[in-house]
Amino acid sequence: MLFERAIICLDVETTGASPQQDRITEIGIVEIALDGTVSEWSTLVNPQMRIPEFIEKLTGISNAMVQDAPTFEQIADELMARIQGRIFVAHNARFDYAFIKNAFKRMDTSFRTDTLCTVRLSRRLYPQHFKHNLDSLIQRLGIETEARHRALADARVLMHFLQRLPLEHEAATIQQAIRHVMAKPALPAHLPESMLEDLPDSPGVYLFYGDNDMPLYIGKSTNIRTRVLAHFRGSWQ
Repeated sequence: MLFERAIICLDVETTGASPQQDRITEIGIVEIALDGTVSEWSTLVNPQMRIPEFIEKLTGISNAMVQDAPTFEQIADELMARIQGRIFVAHNARFDYAFIKNAFKRMDTSFRTDTLCTVRLSRRLYPQHFKHNLDSLIQRLGIETEARHRALADARVLMHFLQRLPLEHEAATIQQAIRHVMAKPALPAHLPESMLEDLPDSPGVYLFYGDNDMPLYIGKSTNIRTRVLAHFRGSWQ
């Protein structure tokens, strides 16, 4: 087995790109149990805000479609039950994870789980390929999908990608790549891991403090998250 736990391939569609300002409009999950059994779950979500016209055209999800859909709060318990204890697999996992985490945060509910990013996994296992976005995976794998940019259809692509790996790589190679992608930075004992999850992928200035209010180090970067994590482990991305 490639995984020691069940996994969920998850995709979200949203009203935009900001996990703080935008909202989820659809969630699709494909669960792969340890015995290989596959099950699916999806739902539209009322974002309680307008979906921009260009997003409607991109996803095919209209304001009319989500008008009578449940809100995130109404599906939160079921979603949590489906995710808990499983490995959270997504393409560009920080995007999907951030939207789910922030949706729970608005409910004053803590959400944390182990994630596996299939973009990084694809880069690790297929360095000969230049592109690793979802459309590239679809083309490489020869997957037929009639609903690109719909959550469940995109989650199915990730399932096909994972199922394809044992046909092209030795199990030990895949497991080593998974461990590398899922590895977490070695933090000082007093720093909570949740703090790193909130680091932005944007330009700015960051400060490290010691035991008093005097900064030990001041740095700047075009990507604060990447740069700060590099201080703890250079190989982490």
